[in-house]
Amino acid sequence: MGEYGQVQDVVALEEELRRIPGVAAARIVLDPDSRPIEVHVLASTAKHPKQVVRDIQSVAKAGFDVDVDRRIISVVQLDGPILAGADQPADDSTSDRGQSTDPRIAVDGVAVTRSGPRATAEVRLGRGGAQALGKAEGAASTYLLPALVARATLDALSYLEPNAARLELEAASVHQLAERSMATVSLVLLGSTNEEPLVGTAAVRGVGREDAIVRAVLDATNRRLGFA
Repeated sequence: MGEYGQVQDVVALEEELRRIPGVAAARIVLDPDSRPIEVHVLASTAKHPKQVVRDIQSVAKAGFDVDVDRRIISVVQLDGPILAGADQPADDSTSDRGQSTDPRIAVDGVAVTRSGPRATAEVRLGRGGAQALGKAEGAASTYLLPALVARATLDALSYLEPNAARLELEAASVHQLAERSMATVSLVLLGSTNEEPLVGTAAVRGVGREDAIVRAVLDATNRRLGFA
């Protein structure tokens, strides 16, 4: 056991949180001292959100001796079926080869806010009745903003598609191709013994460059993650 409040195995704790009835996904963000600063949970509406928060605190304390402040816990509840968690069987819409027959993941919103030299990107993705919000923070540099948006997209994607946790961003940019502005994203899908490069592109539309970056990430991943 480490210092009081430290999370020694964040993956194990996330797995335990997903075993809570009604919880489909869980993501924990740690500070440099391995203490939780954000806990994001996707759950059904079977329980009151305050009860979900209490369950999270109980599991963290009883199983890992970690006190989690309720103020850092974010619970998103969805009506209807949600993605299967560790305590739920996989949906019948998944084929024997592991490919989901759910609709493709789509962009529900993207925003970038600047505060002095720092910027925060927020990306909301949706699939069927499920939604996920991803965030990334970094320098408010025009050159670096495409990568910031791409990282927020991968964060949101990880709530909807478990294999997205194996993705790493190589590069993201917006460039001119003939008379069109195009967003290009290069990713790596990490396997146990290999790395698979994935590249996606999307044309910049009237809604802006950030939207194009998100769509480029989805272009690279929509046809691949279901088979991973």
